[in-house]
Amino acid sequence: MSDHVTKVQSHKVDALEVIKATFSESKDFIFTDYRGLTVEQITNLRAKLRQQEAEYKVVKNRYAKLAFQQLEMPDVADLLVGPTALALLKDDASAAAKILFEFSKEAPVQVKGAIVDGQVYDGAQTEALSKLPSREQLLAQLMSTMNAPLQNLVYAMNGVSQKLVRVLQAVADQKAGE
Repeated sequence: MSDHVTKVQSHKVDALEVIKATFSESKDFIFTDYRGLTVEQITNLRAKLRQQEAEYKVVKNRYAKLAFQQLEMPDVADLLVGPTALALLKDDASAAAKILFEFSKEAPVQVKGAIVDGQVYDGAQTEALSKLPSREQLLAQLMSTMNAPLQNLVYAMNGVSQKLVRVLQAVADQKAGE
């Protein structure tokens, strides 16, 4: 009796390698159900995401599961059910999540969940992430908070010198009047 050997077709192996290469270039992923979207809507969504340096790709669930396993990423089998498209993020996850949730108000896109910084988030947690300020906004807030004490010190020091100049001018005016 012979052993049963499964022969994996080379085009499937090649497709998996392409998906792995694509996934390895991204640091965060948002999983969506794209059922009901027209080609025009997907094109518009891709254009909006491209502005945030993100890609929007439709993937086969089986290939995506294998790619995530081979890349030693968290298990996302629960998110890879039904028609799935991935937003592949290279930069700010909250900005891309905002785009997806805003787009879902006018089109039939449902956000299933996300992988952000190696953590798996469900749909509700991903929505909460979308409501956070972007990285640039947080940095701007931090810089303004750090800048405020120095700015106040400059105003205080400038006020002392201006007061001194006004007092000296008043004394000079008084002596000139005498």
